[in-house]
Amino acid sequence: MADNTVPVYLFLGFLEAGKTQFIQTTLEDENFGAGDNILLLVCEEGVEEYKLDGLKNCTITMKTIDDISQFNKANLAKMAYDCKADCVVLEYNGMWSLNDLFVGLPDNWAVFQAITIVDATTAVMYNNAMRQLMYEKLSTCNVVVFNRFEGNATKEELHKLVRGSSRGANIYYETNDGDMELDDIEDPLPFDMNADIIEIKDIDFAVWFSDIMENTKNYNGKTIRCKMLITKQPRFPKDVFAVGRYMMTCCAADVQFVWIAANYKAGFKPRDPHWAYVTGKISVGHDRYRNIDYPIMDIVSLEDAPPPAEEVASF
Repeated sequence: MADNTVPVYLFLGFLEAGKTQFIQTTLEDENFGAGDNILLLVCEEGVEEYKLDGLKNCTITMKTIDDISQFNKANLAKMAYDCKADCVVLEYNGMWSLNDLFVGLPDNWAVFQAITIVDATTAVMYNNAMRQLMYEKLSTCNVVVFNRFEGNATKEELHKLVRGSSRGANIYYETNDGDMELDDIEDPLPFDMNADIIEIKDIDFAVWFSDIMENTKNYNGKTIRCKMLITKQPRFPKDVFAVGRYMMTCCAADVQFVWIAANYKAGFKPRDPHWAYVTGKISVGHDRYRNIDYPIMDIVSLEDAPPPAEEVASF
């Protein structure tokens, strides 16, 4: 990260999922933020309260944000400036959109780690009733922690719930005695990552796209062949366009075009969006504000193709 970048430790989850207790334990760890000035941003008032008086390994300034209108670049930057924050611990409101979060973060803030805390007793219910909000949390985080796991759910059903949104997040289950068990259920990819040209079947597009967005560096230098839509995006530079598909990320109401930035021959102008077999080599870019890698495709060949049987991809 750049010298002036403020790392953000982001904690996600619904009310009473156990975020406050998890963050409290994190702050009490003498190896976390030793000697730092930490800005603790609390966007949700839960049952638990923070106990900060006894913490001696760091200096913590807690600020409360009651309304999403207060979550903006200027307000957050002032809070960080006033306490000379070295890093930010952010307990985000479970009912607020993550789009508002990323729009509101100051330009020099970067999410260093995102952890989603889930109550295993209500996980399936929330997933069924508020799938979009659950999907946002699971697809954004690096780590998922299931509280109150033992006797309330099986690892298999919780694992499947997470993998419907993210193939890359590490999953932990908290036992009744407070220990953390790492999920060890394997998720083999449905395509050969060692092939000279990795062939992505129509039915596997959603799994592949999720994996390449989460584990981008694994694809660096790899050549992919996949049936996708080719389309020009208005904000793209000359000779850069998008290849992708419409994908149902969580429910029928949330179908969106997901894409990878691509380049081809100089002067190539794609016609109206059309299907093609796309063969291209992947390289890796980096967004320092969100601290994420993203794929870029250098296209080797294009061949017109019929639409897939299911034009909207899904898991």
